[in-house]
Amino acid sequence: MSWIFLIIAGCCEVIGVTGLTKVNTSPSFSSFFMLIGGFILSLYFLSLSMNEIPMSIAYAVWTGIGTVGSTLVGMYVFDEPKDKWRITFIALIIVSVIGLKLVD
Repeated sequence: MSWIFLIIAGCCEVIGVTGLTKVNTSPSFSSFFMLIGGFILSLYFLSLSMNEIPMSIAYAVWTGIGTVGSTLVGMYVFDEPKDKWRITFIALIIVSVIGLKLVD
């Protein structure tokens, strides 16, 4: 169950970062709600996951999910560049997160 909490935490982090982008481009109640709610839920689920997953693994996986998710949202929702190097390094992050799961 801790790994599910960790995945939810990472997804909520992506929501928070998306809210941050929306606050910067067009501030509104919904964008602030997305920003604050996303990060509060993210930290809550991260803390739940750390009851069974070591902090070093949980934090690395959480930031990996957030980084990959935020980059993908940026590329596909906010029209950020989609060059081969960004895709390559996203793939490296995903491989690293899977590696951390396998050694846990």
